[in-house]
Order: sequence, then structure tokens, then C-alpha cells
Amino acid sequence: MSGWDIADIPDQTGRTIVVTGANSGLGKVTAGALARAGAQVIMACRNEVKARGVADEIGHGAQVRRLDLADLTSVREFADGVDTVDVLINNAGIMAPPAGRTADGFETQFGTNHLGHFALTGLLLDRVRERVVTVSSGAHAAGKIDLADPNWERRKYQRWPAYGQSKLANLMFAYELQRRLTAAGSAKLSVAAHPGYAATGLQSHTDSFYDGLMAVGNRVFAQSAHMGALPTLYAAVAPEVEPGGYYGPGGPLGLRGHPARSGSTTASRDEVTARRLWELSEQLTKVTFPFTRR
Repeated sequence: MSGWDIADIPDQTGRTIVVTGANSGLGKVTAGALARAGAQVIMACRNEVKARGVADEIGHGAQVRRLDLADLTSVREFADGVDTVDVLINNAGIMAPPAGRTADGFETQFGTNHLGHFALTGLLLDRVRERVVTVSSGAHAAGKIDLADPNWERRKYQRWPAYGQSKLANLMFAYELQRRLTAAGSAKLSVAAHPGYAATGLQSHTDSFYDGLMAVGNRVFAQSAHMGALPTLYAAVAPEVEPGGYYGPGGPLGLRGHPARSGSTTASRDEVTARRLWELSEQLTKVTFPFTRR
């Protein structure tokens, strides 16, 4: 995969791909690249007005549908309107906002980044033909899954540990989904990706002094959104992707560069905690997955 870039995307004509959070940043680049390669891209976005502007820029092949991952009613409504999908890309996310709650009472980051995508994937899985891609982050290394208090109801809220927990949950979900697909005899793939350090709007919504610090970091250290989207695109379309693989930039510390296999923490590979997180996620979202053993 050395030097893999957008020009290496295989022809996507006739394929349908859902991209959550496609109205800005990595999602915008991802949606545009796939549409230009011939795919019909469903841009699943909360901000429909902004998303329509992006769809107009992309042109043929992009359509907008409303999806608010912080509201399970919206997730169900979106899923009800989707037919067959070749690839589902769980890209949308929020990072380190002030303390808040989703429409269903979950801590905002855990509820949006993990539970919203968990529910969406479960509701769509029987209509996904090929693969599910879930976007995590290097910040998963700072995360810890607190199964007794995942929604920060008994602990004092800390925005960065909460973000790390949500990104660790994303990665553990991707790994556990592949284990369950394999056990069911399914040929579908679950793959994870991360963008390294990429300049996107994600870093400007903490409503704190961190916004200014990260704006400087974006200008000085970060790679472009184009480069940051490459691991997700690779995970979504490359024929040689491995089941349960994790892909990110191949440069120093996994922060920059073209896609490569990425390592992850021992905690992310904890199968016992992953099973318990899965069971908890089913309880909280009331979504179960349609696995059929062969």
C-alpha cells in the first residue's frame, strides 16, 4: 500500500456508500473522492443545509439525508430509509466538548461517537453487502472503558478522558464486530481507521482555550484533510484490506503519511471488555445485531 492515494481508488460505479458526518473535514473529502470514483454516496449528516452545499460541490453521485447520531430516533429514521449499502463508513464524531447529554441522556461523546454508530451499524448490517469502516483515533490510547459509569453520571466529567473512552469504544467495537461476523460465517468485513493528526474543523468545537491551541497545531504540525482521509478510504475500498484491520498514516508515530497497518493498545484488544461493552451498548441503544450462524 506504499504511497496509496485517491488516484488508486478502484472504480466504484454501481456501488452505494454511506458516509456519516460527510459535510465537513475528513467526511467531506471521503464523500467527494468516492463520488468522483463513481459511487452513489449517501451523506448522512445532522446539518442538512451545510451538507447540501457540499453535495452541490461534489455534484453527481452525492445525496444528503438527515442523521443525528446524538438522537436514536433519528438513527432509526435514517436506517429505515436506506436500502442496500455496499460500505458503511462510521466517520462522524465530536471531540472534547463541554459536558452535555444526547437526546437519550447519554454523555455526548460516548453517545454520539460510539452508541450512535453502534446503533446505526446494527440497524443496517443486514443491508450492508461488503464492509463496515469505523473511524477511531490515536487518542484511543488514552481511553479507558468504564463499564460501571460510561456516561459520566457518577464521576466528574473530564472532556479528554471522555473523548479517549469514546474512541477506544469505536476501535473495540470494530474488532468485536469482526469477531462476531467471522463466528457467524459472514464474508462481510469490519475495518477500523484513524487519520493521524489532520487539520479539520473537529478541533474547533471544544468551546475552550484548546480551540486556539489546536488551531496553531493545525497550521504548524497537522497534515491536510486530504491526507487524513486516506486511511478511511483505503479501509473502505482497497481489495487487500484484512478482516479486523486497523489502518492509519504510516509516518512517524502514525501522525502523518500514506495509509499503512496501524498498531493499537492492549486495552483495545481486550475481548472480555469488548464483549461486555457490546452487551452494554445493546442494552443502552436497544439495538441487537442480526447475526445468523452457519
